[in-house]
Amino acid sequence: MILLNHSQIEALLNNMAAQLRMHLQEEQAPVYMLGIHTGGYWIAERFYERIGLKSELGGLDIHLYRDDFSRIGIRYPVHPSHLPWGIDNATIILVDDVLHTGRTIRAALNALFDYGRPARIILAILVQRHGRELPVSADIVGTDMVLPDDQHLKLYGPELLSLHQVTRSSRS
Repeated sequence: MILLNHSQIEALLNNMAAQLRMHLQEEQAPVYMLGIHTGGYWIAERFYERIGLKSELGGLDIHLYRDDFSRIGIRYPVHPSHLPWGIDNATIILVDDVLHTGRTIRAALNALFDYGRPARIILAILVQRHGRELPVSADIVGTDMVLPDDQHLKLYGPELLSLHQVTRSSRS
C-alpha cells in the first residue's frame, strides 16, 4: 500500500530543507551531506538540490557495519561509500529514508567515524516511526508514522519516489 506518493515526498523534502536552513544559519564548520545507501541516498539527492551546498554529495554504505551482518549476510547490493571530502571538524548532514529501530543509524555512525571525527552530525530522516531499540533521534524529520509491528516501510525509486507499507516476512 502506498503511504506517500512522489508529490507528498517532495513536499516533505521542501519542509525539511526549511528546517535544515534554520539549523545551519550560524554554522562555522564546513558542511557536507551524506546519504545512506540506498533509500537515504535517493532522499539526499533531492534534499541536496534544495539546500544548495557547494560541496559534492557523499554516499555511505553501511552493510558491513550492521549488527546483524553475521546472521543475515549481504541482502542488498553493496554500493561503495563515497566521501569526496575529509570529515574532520566538519558538520555532516546524515540522511536516511526511515528511522525505526535506530540500528541503521548506529551502523552509519560506526562507518562514518572510520573516516574521521566530525564536529557535528545532523540527522535528517524522511519518516520516523515508533519502535526505537537504540537511543537515536533525528534533528530533521519529514513526518512521523505509527505502524503495526509486522509492517515496515520501503522506499521505491530513484526517479519517482514513493513510500510503501509492506508486511514483514521475518524480523530484520
